[in-house]
This record gives sequence, C-alpha cells and structure tokens, in this order.
Amino acid sequence: MTTGQHRQHGPVAPLQRAMSKVPEVTVYFWITKILTTGMGETTSDYLAHVLDPMIAVGIGGVALAASLALQFSVGRYVAWIYWTAVVMVSVFGTMAADVLHVGLGIPYAVSTPFFTVVLAVILVAWYASERTLSIHSIHTRRREAFYWATVMATFALGTAAGDMTAVTLHLGYFSSGVMFAALFAVPALAFWLFRLNGIFAFWFAYIVTRPFGASFADWMGVSHVRGGLAWGTGPVSLALAGVIAGFVGFLAVTRKDVARETDQAPSREREYQPHEMA
Repeated sequence: MTTGQHRQHGPVAPLQRAMSKVPEVTVYFWITKILTTGMGETTSDYLAHVLDPMIAVGIGGVALAASLALQFSVGRYVAWIYWTAVVMVSVFGTMAADVLHVGLGIPYAVSTPFFTVVLAVILVAWYASERTLSIHSIHTRRREAFYWATVMATFALGTAAGDMTAVTLHLGYFSSGVMFAALFAVPALAFWLFRLNGIFAFWFAYIVTRPFGASFADWMGVSHVRGGLAWGTGPVSLALAGVIAGFVGFLAVTRKDVARETDQAPSREREYQPHEMA
C-alpha cells in the first residue's frame, strides 16, 4: 500500500509525507492494527476481572494519557511509540464502551449509534478545520489531535458494534468475526473495482478492524459456554502482545512503513491498498 492525498488540494509533498506522525498504510499496518484490536479487547476484559473496574479504568486512562503525551512529544512517526499509543487507545476505548453497557446499563443497540454520531461529529469538525481527512497530512499538532480523537471514537464504536452483533443479535463471537472480516474486504473491492474514494475506504476499513479483531480475540478467550475456545483472556492478551511486539520491532528495523523524502505521491488517493507491501 502506498499512500494517498486529497484530490482537492493536490499531492502531499514528499517532505511532509516523510515527516508524518503516522505510518504509511501497508499490509503490515493492517495486520498490526487488527492485532491491537484483539489485544485491547482481551486485555480490557482481563483487567476488569482481576481489578476493581474503576481502578482498571483509572489505570487505563493514565496509561493512555502517558502514551499519547509521548506520541505528541516526538517530531515524526516512531514505530514503538505510535503503536504503544494505539494499543492503549484500544484498551481504553474498549473500557469506555463497556462502562456504558456494564456500568450504566446502556444497551449496545444504543451505544453503537451514539458512538457513530460522536465519530461523525469529529470527522465533520476535522474536515471543516483542515479540509482533508487524509492520514498522510498528519504533520501539525491540530491535525494530530483530530486524528487521535477519531481513532479513539473508532475503537469505542467498533467495540460496541462487535458486542452488539455477538451478544445482542446472538451471532456469537466467531460468526461476528467472520462477518466483520467480510466487511473489511468491502472497501478494498470497491476501491479496486469502482474507484471508491481512498480516504473513505481507509476509514471504513479502519472502523471495521476493531470488531473484526476483537470478535476473534473474544472467541479465543471466552469460555465454551459462551461459544469460545476458553484459552483465557490473560493468555490471549500475552500471546497477542508478543506478536505485536514482533511486528513493531520488524517495522522499527526495516522502516517499511516510513515514507522516504524522495517518494513521489501518486495521482489519485491511495489510502487503502492491502495488495501492496510498501
């Protein structure tokens, strides 16, 4: 996957792309992103069971704030810093959705459209302010703030949507995972076959990765009674953390997800290209 820019404002300058605070959208990006969604789901569930839920949320909030502060403090994309922030967004985003359901008794059928509206408001505000939603324009503090607000909202929305299909609609975790895997492929096909707007395709896929990865992680971790493999949320979280660390280490060494200053921006938006490696 090479990268994209907004049609209305011409190509993203190679130097700006190289200074971006987010990675290039490659196949490694999507794999790592899906893994973080699964880890966030099982880690949140594990912490909520071994700790008082309020303490777990507090720890998650502090860790999220620290990881985002570190991310904002660096001048450009650094693999381990960026993906640590994504992991903490995943954990805390899961907690936020679960608090509404478990703590406040709000049904997933209500929280899912609520987080949809929240996400829409953030995207509208981002576009109104910056005139683009391209992730390859993240080289100012304000755009970075919009980006992470959007990421947080997608994780909360994806959590609620995944639990709604698995629990409220009684599809089960495995069937939900299969359904969201199919939905994840939709923007790719639409992009290749029908020239779907690349930025829209990217964010659609980004939202779907949350229930996609989380549903399969839940399926591996929950008990047989709940339709899972009963591996336990703790062991699943540790296993996913190890795999994520391997991918992030690989990216940090090879820099396959970092744009070079000599890269030339393509002629049309290329936010979503899972068939290309770099």
